[in-house]
Amino acid sequence: LYQLFGEMSVIQYTRIKYSERNDRILDVIKKYGDFIKNTTPERPERARKLIRLGLKEEVLRHGLLPDKGMPKAYTRLNQLALKSVLSALEHPEKTVWTNIFAPVELLQCFGLSSISMECLSSFFSGFTVEDYFIDQAESVGIAATLCSYHKNFIGGVDAGVVPKALLSVTTSMICDGNVNTFRYLEEKHQVPSFVLDIPDEYSEDAENYVVEQLKELIGVLEERTGRKLDPEELKRTLERENESKRLYRSFLKKQSRKYYPNTMTLHLYMLFATHLNIGSEECLEFFQKLEKDIDSYPDFHGKGVLWVHLMPYYQETLKGYFNYQEKYYLKACEMNLDYMEDLDTVHPLNALARKMLNNLYNGPYERKIKRVVELVEELHADAVIHFCHWGCKQSAGGVMLLKEEMRKRGVPMLILDGDAMDRRNSHDGQIKTRLEAFLELLDHEEEKE
Repeated sequence: LYQLFGEMSVIQYTRIKYSERNDRILDVIKKYGDFIKNTTPERPERARKLIRLGLKEEVLRHGLLPDKGMPKAYTRLNQLALKSVLSALEHPEKTVWTNIFAPVELLQCFGLSSISMECLSSFFSGFTVEDYFIDQAESVGIAATLCSYHKNFIGGVDAGVVPKALLSVTTSMICDGNVNTFRYLEEKHQVPSFVLDIPDEYSEDAENYVVEQLKELIGVLEERTGRKLDPEELKRTLERENESKRLYRSFLKKQSRKYYPNTMTLHLYMLFATHLNIGSEECLEFFQKLEKDIDSYPDFHGKGVLWVHLMPYYQETLKGYFNYQEKYYLKACEMNLDYMEDLDTVHPLNALARKMLNNLYNGPYERKIKRVVELVEELHADAVIHFCHWGCKQSAGGVMLLKEEMRKRGVPMLILDGDAMDRRNSHDGQIKTRLEAFLELLDHEEEKE
């Protein structure tokens, strides 16, 4: 195993083409993934240790020898994401399974860390073991049509690789699989689940309804941890969140004229900063570094792209065109910008209720369309790419409405279909053909101008 780690480090810093280095690194990762899959059936706890060992090696490697092409702020983000997943595997008694819309600010006040099933599943895919866990879930009767993120997570828990968390907290927003997945895990593995029922429309009554649920959640957290909520700590958490969002808005404004290198994986990791750790001191430090660091980078002269929905970060063609590339530059993913309003620190529970009720993913699809239009204008995006993840009814059901609105506004938009999690459902040839035709269209539009 340490020989594989050594080989990984050598490849990372060898002067070869990016694509060749990427292929050789993936080969090492697959070998490591095979160790994990072969170990899991008889010794799941050892398989978990292998995953933890791999994460620790990445933390160490990026700490001592960070990727030369990665900006300093993103190096810090990389560490934040790796340590968050590591904590969930090493300290399950202090971990809460969530979706990315759960009120993590409350959990932080009780000394608890949050890990979403989607993010943990993505790391399993990073180890190339997602096929094993997905098949594990389907073998016990989980429907093949269920989202692969959910199947991956369920398979990991059922196999004994993912340790049982203190509890799970999710919302009824957006994904109709969240509630059922956590209830399944509660019944089978006795991990208590708390579901926040979020109405589709905002109203004063709806806000009060959610506030009462948040008070109930606080009671559950106090009982489970033996601690009382400190109102001042919650206020400080929301103040840090507001400052983090201010810094992020400033960064995005600067990014309209600056090129700040990124990758699809880093956009995925942003969810750890914008959602799962928002309001923490470490998260605030990251945004401070991000907003300052971009000043030292060159002007941007390429085509800016706004990405909508999930990112299949492993997909080779997409990586080749967007990872550390200026010609076609991913400016942001709208999932990281789903609610950017300041929170009322005087009435924190009401603020958290409004944050969920007015999220761009809650309520009618027109809310999402309106927000994407705003982001195209704010980010000065030249095009939009929407990825329809297999099994996600929300993205597939409304994408043509968004496409029509972009058409009216003269904004080129590409719709890609695939699986953001399961490599076996990814068709590189089809994605390559459609993407390259779309990028040619963008280049042609520039020539006409």
